[in-house]
Amino acid sequence: MDIGNTEYAVFIIKEKAIIKKMLNQIKNITDEKSQNTSVFLPSSTALAGSGAAMDQKIEDSGKKWKFIIISSIAVIIVGVAIWSVMSLNGDRSFRAQADTLTIAKVTTGIFEDYIPIRGRIVPRTTVFLDAIEGGRVDRVYAEDGDILTKGDLIVSLSNSSLQLQVTNSEAQVAEQLNNMRTIELSMEQNRLNNARTIVDIEHKIKTLESDLQGDRQLGELGFLSKKALIDKENELIYHQNLLKLSKESQKTDERLQKQQLEAQREASGRLEKNLVTARKNLEDLNIKAPIGGKLSGFDAEVGQNIMPGVRIGQIDIPDQFKLQADIDEFYINRVDMGQSVSYQHNGKDYKAEIKKIYPQVNDGKFQVDIEFIDKEPPALRRGQTLQAKLTLGDESEAVLIPNGSFYQDTGGNWIFVVTKDGAEAVKRSIRLGRRNSSYIEVVEGLEPGEQVVISSYSGFDEIDRLKIKN
Repeated sequence: MDIGNTEYAVFIIKEKAIIKKMLNQIKNITDEKSQNTSVFLPSSTALAGSGAAMDQKIEDSGKKWKFIIISSIAVIIVGVAIWSVMSLNGDRSFRAQADTLTIAKVTTGIFEDYIPIRGRIVPRTTVFLDAIEGGRVDRVYAEDGDILTKGDLIVSLSNSSLQLQVTNSEAQVAEQLNNMRTIELSMEQNRLNNARTIVDIEHKIKTLESDLQGDRQLGELGFLSKKALIDKENELIYHQNLLKLSKESQKTDERLQKQQLEAQREASGRLEKNLVTARKNLEDLNIKAPIGGKLSGFDAEVGQNIMPGVRIGQIDIPDQFKLQADIDEFYINRVDMGQSVSYQHNGKDYKAEIKKIYPQVNDGKFQVDIEFIDKEPPALRRGQTLQAKLTLGDESEAVLIPNGSFYQDTGGNWIFVVTKDGAEAVKRSIRLGRRNSSYIEVVEGLEPGEQVVISSYSGFDEIDRLKIKN
């Protein structure tokens, strides 16, 4: 019996329903017969009064044969159904029209390890123009598509809040500078006062030392009392100690005032840096061209409010392009920097190589940047698409089959191999290797000269054999 995957499931369900129905009918007939074949015996009184003891209900012979025939038919149907299910589980096949299948031959040849890619022409160098500070557009100096040189003014913005911030920063810096000058003046005055105090004490000590020398001579002659001499010596010791304390106090004041001055200078330096940043932000309201090139994607109108960080355009270096291509994530482990890319234009070959690989995968694809080597194809335009060939490895001799839709359905794990008489195609496990847009490398499972089905296998997942009908 030849059935498809869906037909096979429907057949099993129908067979199960028929079997169940027949079993129910047999059960009903059996119950009915057990009731109809019961024997009715009269009571003892009836037996004594008449010859009714000889009477009993006998089953009709026609019903008995009917029961036998129905039971036999049910047994046959059940047997056929069981045989059908067992045969289907053993080898599931499907009858397919030959004109709906694509059959190809297994061959040997040179396998070119490449994949076709389709890339977009984009500028090689692009500088984006983002509004560092937001504001209102006061004046527009350039238009989209203009060729600019470095430093050309593109658009000017106004921001009253930023201008007020710069004014406040300037006032804070001026105040901090005044405080620093006041501290420096106070430090100088304290230093002079301390120095004057030390000079006075030193002068006093010298005077006391001179006087004490004369007093000692007078004391020896008896003209000065001993108490007066002791008082003079104590006064000398007092001034000597006072000199030491004054010098230590002078050092401490100088150290503290120096630290305070350094703190004021650091605070003033921070305020000056803030002022420089504020002035730079104010200057950034005048957006200028950071490099020379072509202005693109620019759209600004006078009076328009632009938020901070908003991209208002970009500058592209003209006549320098690169190729951006999206590649299936299947090849993400085989694509590497420096791999060769070839492209034909007007009969000429152009070489390029991969310069950058973006690791992000979006919608099953990752992106690469490709730059041309030596020379670029003429008359390239931004947004133009090119068909190129990315070489993944060296050419080698291999067993090949044409690339087909079957790969998406089987993952390259199995394939239908056509028999020699062409009447059937049998499922076979295989192992495939590299593939390009034209061919797939066969690692094992197929021999050159065999024929295989390479068209779509949709609906053939559970089928073991295709019977090809011409």
